[in-house]
Amino acid sequence: METVGAVEAVPRPGLRERKKQRTRDALVRAALELFATRGWEGTTVDDIVAAVDVSQRTFFRYFASKEEVAFFVPRLAESRVVEALRARPPAEPPLEALRRSVLDSWDEINAAVEQVVPLELHLRVYRVIESTPALFAAHLRRSAELEEELARIIAGREGLDVDADPRPRILVAAFGGVIRVTERLWSAGADLSLAAMRDLMATYLDQVGPALAGDWRTS
Repeated sequence: METVGAVEAVPRPGLRERKKQRTRDALVRAALELFATRGWEGTTVDDIVAAVDVSQRTFFRYFASKEEVAFFVPRLAESRVVEALRARPPAEPPLEALRRSVLDSWDEINAAVEQVVPLELHLRVYRVIESTPALFAAHLRRSAELEEELARIIAGREGLDVDADPRPRILVAAFGGVIRVTERLWSAGADLSLAAMRDLMATYLDQVGPALAGDWRTS
């Protein structure tokens, strides 16, 4: 790997990898646009591949199902939150670490999303997820899986056994509840801007009880 001065150069993906990424992103954009305009039930895999002019075989090379492509962008955003939490200062209280993981990385998360789809389209599909029972059920299932991962990270930071001490799961469940309330109220409101979602989220996170907000190592 080449270096410039003391800065290590990041290798550019090869042509094959760039082509694969472009195809994947095109499938995601086409799928989300169809979900936003035709609805979940009104969109088939055949519709998605026709919009990109590829085969079903190509679609299933990238995604196992229609549900997987619907949640590709949320999963991308969630991975940034997980990475941010792992990088928070070790002495930071658990709730503050979670709060800052979301709010401080907000712009980075949105930039990562915009590399795949326009933010406006991402936000429109959020409303589809909230209003479609099958997608909303999948969203809740995925949220539970993410909460378990976050709880285990918090437990590791605090030197706790996640199965013996309930606080990491209680904290993350409360945090996840705030996120879900924020999403529901935001998606039903008149202001669908990202700034509105962030402000609403910050307001509700600030209201989580002091018992969960303190330094657990001194309690």
